[in-house]
Amino acid sequence: MTTYVALLRGINVSGKNPIRMPALRDSVSRLGFRDVQAYLQSGNLVFRTDQSDVATLAAKIKTNITQDFGHEVPVLLLSAQDLVLIAHSNPLWPKSGGEETLFHCTFLFEPVSPAAFKALKLPAVEGERAVLVESAILLHCPHGYGRTKLNNSFFERALGVPATTRNWRTVLALQALCTVP
Repeated sequence: MTTYVALLRGINVSGKNPIRMPALRDSVSRLGFRDVQAYLQSGNLVFRTDQSDVATLAAKIKTNITQDFGHEVPVLLLSAQDLVLIAHSNPLWPKSGGEETLFHCTFLFEPVSPAAFKALKLPAVEGERAVLVESAILLHCPHGYGRTKLNNSFFERALGVPATTRNWRTVLALQALCTVP
């Protein structure tokens, strides 16, 4: 049985696409997934299943959300192993240390080449850094994510790939939930 993390993009943001987490958890549980857990109100799920096709699983969750809640919500699915790899591969976190709120992870719905990322003209201000690790962009925003131009919208436009961003505290919490059966 494999543990997965589902990141839903654009729910419960400024009153848009409201979904209560207990209802979402129950909805996804009806798909036959086990140990479904929701983290925070922004669409973070951890669950276990014997199914292994990530694209099919994400499509099932998306269809289920549309049927149960009436919202078209993009769903990014990754294995717990992939999440752990990203979390442990963050070159910005150990070097900078410090507060989790200054670090973020932009998860890309499709892979981009290192060359495409390297070719970006990043609108970073002093101290800001961004690195590509697997299918995620790891960020250090010492002036706060709300003030940076290295946000979700920038990367979506610049790379032509849908994305969803989580703060580092959420990434670490999801990683911890993946280890709890």
